[in-house]
Amino acid sequence: MSQCIRDMEPSQRPRERLLEYGPRSLSDAELLAILTRTGRRGCGAVAEAHALLADAGGLAGVARLDLNELVARPGLGPAKAASVLAAIELGQRLAKAEVRTAERLDQPQIAGEFLVQRLQRESREVFGFISLDGRHRFLAIHDLTLGTRTQAPVDGAELFRLALLDRASGVLLFHNHPSGDLEPSRDDLDLTRRLVLGGQFVGVSVHDHLLVAGGRWISLRSAKAELFTG
Repeated sequence: MSQCIRDMEPSQRPRERLLEYGPRSLSDAELLAILTRTGRRGCGAVAEAHALLADAGGLAGVARLDLNELVARPGLGPAKAASVLAAIELGQRLAKAEVRTAERLDQPQIAGEFLVQRLQRESREVFGFISLDGRHRFLAIHDLTLGTRTQAPVDGAELFRLALLDRASGVLLFHNHPSGDLEPSRDDLDLTRRLVLGGQFVGVSVHDHLLVAGGRWISLRSAKAELFTG
């Protein structure tokens, strides 16, 4: 039988530890336990959160669960499921606000964290881009194609048509791998190279291509800089 939060020493309870040391000191399971507040008979809130994370494949998997899937779990129910979904949505909105107000997106960190939040609920591959002005600031975001679990066909002509309509000087490409594999495929690399060349032709630079998978992201410019050289 797992220990109930009320039976823990006060210094070990998630809420008290958060208040004392801050939210970054807590594990994913402890943060979830604060949201769900109580467990069920024979399974405390922290243990229940650990089980949810294990069954879903981590936080990114939890974010992909819908209301019905969360409510169906023993010990959750509508109120607790709503708390979890509200926290996920707040995280996504905060990331969106940060990327829209960032002074520059020429460093991938802000965009990467935003895209993790934005794409973590997707079960299919999404390819899109962020239009940037001449100072690498956010102009617009476009989900260009929604594909299957393994691929999303990309129309380069449509991509650059939309970018030019945004009056963009550059674009930041992105796509996700729902499988959770963060390794870029040969097709990913070939597509990036083709779009870099296409951008040079129409006067819209391809600044980077971010790949998102399993709650993480990588910058192809950082990993494969040769793709972006003319």
